Amino acid sequence: MPELPNIPWSKEIETILRNLQVTRDQGLSRAQAKKRCRQHGSNRIRQKKQKSVWSILVNQFKSVIVVLLAAAALVTFSIGRWIEGIAISVVVVFNALIGFITELRAIRSMEALEKLSQSMTKVRRKGRIEKIPSRQLVPGDIVVFEAGDTVSADMRLIEAARLEADESTLTGESLPVAKNTSPVGKESPLAERHCMLFSGTAVTRGSGEAVITATGTATELGKISREIQEAEDERTPLEDRLDQLGRAFIRLTVILSVIVVVTGWMMNKNLLLVVETGIALAVAAIPEGMPIVATIALARGMRRMARRNALVNRLSSVETLGGATVIATDKTGTLTENQMTLNRLILPGMEVSVSGEGLKTEGQFTVHGETIEPGDHEEMQLILRAGALCGNADLQQDDGDNPRGVGDPMEVAFLVTLAKAGLRKESLLEELPEEYEVAFDPEKKMMATVHGKDESHFFAVKGAPEKVLEVCQKYIGNNGTEKINSRIRKKWLEHSERLASEGLRILALAMKEESQRDVEPYKNLILLGLACFLDPPREEVKEAIAAAHTAGIRTIMITGDQLATARSIAEHLNMVDNTLEAIEGSELKKIDSLSNKEKKRILDCSVFARVSPKQKLDLVSLYQQEGNIVAMTGDGVNDAPALEKADIGVAMGLRGTQVAREAADMILKDDSFSTIVAAIGEGRNIFGNIRRFILFLLTISLSMILTVFFGSVLNMPMPILPLQVLYLNAVTHVFPALALGMGQGYENIMSQPPRNPKLPILERSHWLHIIFYSCVISAAALGGLIFCLKSTGMDAMQAQTISFLVITFGQLLHVFNVRSKDSGIFFNEVTRNTYVWIAIALSILLTLVILYVQPLADVMKLQPPDIRGWVVALCFSFIPLLFGQIFLSIRKGNGKDSQDEL
Repeated sequence: MPELPNIPWSKEIETILRNLQVTRDQGLSRAQAKKRCRQHGSNRIRQKKQKSVWSILVNQFKSVIVVLLAAAALVTFSIGRWIEGIAISVVVVFNALIGFITELRAIRSMEALEKLSQSMTKVRRKGRIEKIPSRQLVPGDIVVFEAGDTVSADMRLIEAARLEADESTLTGESLPVAKNTSPVGKESPLAERHCMLFSGTAVTRGSGEAVITATGTATELGKISREIQEAEDERTPLEDRLDQLGRAFIRLTVILSVIVVVTGWMMNKNLLLVVETGIALAVAAIPEGMPIVATIALARGMRRMARRNALVNRLSSVETLGGATVIATDKTGTLTENQMTLNRLILPGMEVSVSGEGLKTEGQFTVHGETIEPGDHEEMQLILRAGALCGNADLQQDDGDNPRGVGDPMEVAFLVTLAKAGLRKESLLEELPEEYEVAFDPEKKMMATVHGKDESHFFAVKGAPEKVLEVCQKYIGNNGTEKINSRIRKKWLEHSERLASEGLRILALAMKEESQRDVEPYKNLILLGLACFLDPPREEVKEAIAAAHTAGIRTIMITGDQLATARSIAEHLNMVDNTLEAIEGSELKKIDSLSNKEKKRILDCSVFARVSPKQKLDLVSLYQQEGNIVAMTGDGVNDAPALEKADIGVAMGLRGTQVAREAADMILKDDSFSTIVAAIGEGRNIFGNIRRFILFLLTISLSMILTVFFGSVLNMPMPILPLQVLYLNAVTHVFPALALGMGQGYENIMSQPPRNPKLPILERSHWLHIIFYSCVISAAALGGLIFCLKSTGMDAMQAQTISFLVITFGQLLHVFNVRSKDSGIFFNEVTRNTYVWIAIALSILLTLVILYVQPLADVMKLQPPDIRGWVVALCFSFIPLLFGQIFLSIRKGNGKDSQDEL
């Protein structure tokens, strides 16, 4: 039985081949491959059970308020009230339909991971090279690959020729990683296992052979898939808060219904009348419009965010984003441009700064702030020539303004710099055609190309500064070519290390001219200087981070890149200062084993480098445990578990992998950090709007509860009937509430701290607001009913109609009480909202329709009033508005207005 190698990166290849019972020359036989496939399974990522359409639909009925509505419908049907029962059922179905259509999510993370394995791979089977579907790969297969191939299993290298792989989606490393066959230490992190190729990555350069050590879910990619499944799909704060409100109203309904039934029984009232009153109370207690309005308001918020390049695929995530207290962001492409730029050339005689970022071929060369022409300096021409010739990259001009780079990012950056100097690689090659290339040697950490015509041969060399300096005998000094001594070599090395500590990538360049083309390339070289590369920060990010800081939101960087690079970018963006440390992944322990001091150290840190996917997941969990709402950004396969776990997963739309995009709650169409901050502001305003219309809806619901309750307790005719209550809750109240949900919100929303995620959606002051206005509206309705019965001689049905109109218009006018206390009476955020006026007009029109269309009036048990009745109804209807404006005027100036107050 072949033994699967444990930690294969730390063992010699001969040991691994022996344990897997395979030879390099022959590979596996078909019989061996079939047996191992049965033993280890096919090379597939285990799929998470998908949500069916049916399960998504069922989820729409899990809200406490919807369940309470459904229960009310069943009770109504059971006593033969078919019209009321059907009306309640329509509300339930309509709400579920809106939520179902909008929330049909596209999160298919396992499908995306599976697609990474649907490719063909060249293997050696029984001594012959065959191309087989990647899902048929098994441990022990000998794989043959070259540049451009996708890696479909984890494998240990047997042979590597100039081999480089793009592992950015797995490790976060922004540059291709050089590979070799030498084993590394057992504890080496994923990004430093240079003798391994991993599933889901791609070969960008060179060729080689390897033996497969893990397939399917045993690969590093497969482990991530398991982490995605284990990462809980967190309920959003809004869902929890709405359910809390629903439970509060259930308790209120049960208590008041019991009081009504007991009171009715003690007064020897008709049992059917008592039951009808209980139903009316239950219907009044349930804000039927709240789920509908919340769903529509959130859906509109999704559209508004989409116009700002933020695509949200889950309704409640819109509001959750507004409550974010921590943004955990990747570095490459989110905070930076994701394009290497050569920004400095260190020559023996001078230091040259190069302007222009990315692929922009326009820029200037300056020394101490003064512009220079590269053509006027021989040493500049030599280093540009050597850097451009020593590589395989190319610049291809597309239809746009800037060219497209093909090849190694740093080689592309050198070609862009050459273009800034007015030169082209093609012209250099015409002058000095390439004769041959000495491939990059991982041990020597150098590469060379040889160019020339006739008897002259130009050797261009680049590599790690410490290695290039070892083989340089001379440099170009103030007096021409001079010898390098140990003191000068040490000075160059110190300069290189200082630049690297600033987060720059450093290459040393050298040259020589020989009469023979086949001499040793790395001998008797002349040092030309150092080239410094940087993936520059995005221009708008510093301002966005400052805006987030003003809004009380912490920004932390979690990257797989090097510590010095991460720290340099963070300092440039003012994320950290010299007093704060950056933490490397190797220092992070499991959350359960952290002491309080260690937790504090992590929570105070703003930069994490060389972090593994599991560590990203742990960091998100740690911040959540401390009560934070975490928005996590990512683009790679390695980010998917953390995106799934975060309160808001934010994926990159331009460069993000399909796995990351489908694990996220929000996708950025422009990959810009500033879009996240703008979306948070939008989310805060949406929450403010939701709170505003919930206050409105609960006020009018409670006002009807009090009206029905006191009408029953005082042995009065029913002030408002169950079907009338349902009509008001589901129709005329929905439109004003929806209009409030479409308001523009506060202009200074991002100058205020985030709300406390532990607080409920309505605080004590909001409940006092609800109780006060509910009592005023209820008193107006009961006062109108009593006045009609005692002073006008109206019968019960006529008086009941007036009571219905007082509640209807009093509640509609109450919308003007839901404004900030510091705003003006006539000019404020409510009166400026066009949707509010449309909603009021529509609600009045619908009320007149059911009042004056006789069949509808008969169903609703209404009788059109005369002039006297209308005067009474309107007079009592304006009482809540009058009391509300007086109350707001008294409160004006008492304390600072904020998003948490009205």
